[in-house]
Amino acid sequence: MLTQIYNGHILTPQGWINGGSVVLDGHTIVEVSKSARIMPDVDATVDADGDHVLPGGIDLHCHGGGGSDFMEGTREAFENAALTHLKHGTTAIYATLSSSTLPMMEAACQTCSDIMRDDPLTTIMGLHLEGPYFNPSRAGAQMPEIIRVPDRKEYTHIVEDYDCVRRWDAAPELPGAIAMGAYLVDKGVVAAIGHTAAEYPDVKAAYDAGYSHATHFYNGMPGFHNVREYKHAGTVESVYLMENMSVELIADGIHVPITILQLVHRMKGVERTSLVTDALAVTDSDSDRAFDPRVIIEDGVCKLSDRSALAGSIATMDRLVQTMVLKDGLPLQDVIRMASETPARIMGIYDRKGSLQRGKDADVVIMDRALNLRAVYSMGRRIV
Repeated sequence: MLTQIYNGHILTPQGWINGGSVVLDGHTIVEVSKSARIMPDVDATVDADGDHVLPGGIDLHCHGGGGSDFMEGTREAFENAALTHLKHGTTAIYATLSSSTLPMMEAACQTCSDIMRDDPLTTIMGLHLEGPYFNPSRAGAQMPEIIRVPDRKEYTHIVEDYDCVRRWDAAPELPGAIAMGAYLVDKGVVAAIGHTAAEYPDVKAAYDAGYSHATHFYNGMPGFHNVREYKHAGTVESVYLMENMSVELIADGIHVPITILQLVHRMKGVERTSLVTDALAVTDSDSDRAFDPRVIIEDGVCKLSDRSALAGSIATMDRLVQTMVLKDGLPLQDVIRMASETPARIMGIYDRKGSLQRGKDADVVIMDRALNLRAVYSMGRRIV
């Protein structure tokens, strides 16, 4: 089916096209042009009416939505959570597990592998394991009884016996974490640092071993601090000094203050900054109960009930864009690139997703001038 979206304000890798067209043929973008002329033999037309035509969002860090958590490990939970976020503009998603037992990881890995094998149109790009190899002092909302040091037998089993693991987070200061990072990179898995008390020597050693990404930057890690009378660079400053280390921001306007969002944009730049939801199951759900019974919803965010830590967000991709542009004041072009192009590059899928270009997957969103979502296309199928 040939679909032409015309008269749009289109973001391309070369910049904006005013009044142009994006043509979808089945699951693929076949043309991005400056012309709004209706093509012959087109099956459907969509008048963008000058609104923004953008690449779909790619969420590197999402725990669930619509009442479902990926930790449940069932196909129903995976598909419901992915669909929930798809309706808000996330056309590619990495299903995230918080620190889990081995049986929980195995169940989720099996389900994720099955979906990726059986459904060529799925938005689920793979599994992201957030833990369980974390520093207990920086556990945040991770379940403390599950956190442990890297277990080579365990992580090699998961990576080698399932084909869906695309990213794994660990605290680099833990025994065995550096060797784990080198192993992951050798297997084509993105290694990220998170829930860590690492200082500069730890971060540098991790970076040299292949850790290339920082999980929910500024959350679950220390900044500049004193140890007795002496000052130390924390994880935050150390990551800034690793020039090519990318970061992700929970851009809900709550997890990280607006001023810090602006600082990261300035320091790391668009090419090294990605936007994530870190959304929990309660996102866009009729239920206010999280998968973790310790979690409550308050002030538009998830918290531990004792209010000792934030526990995830209830944000969706469209909200991230609105926050970064309308509250943070960043250019829309930069924000969309951080929500699409940069995560695609980080995860090695930019050859098919992350931008509006001929030959790429037909993942397209239309947002009006107030950045409200008007339409979502996933692999050429109109979802919203």
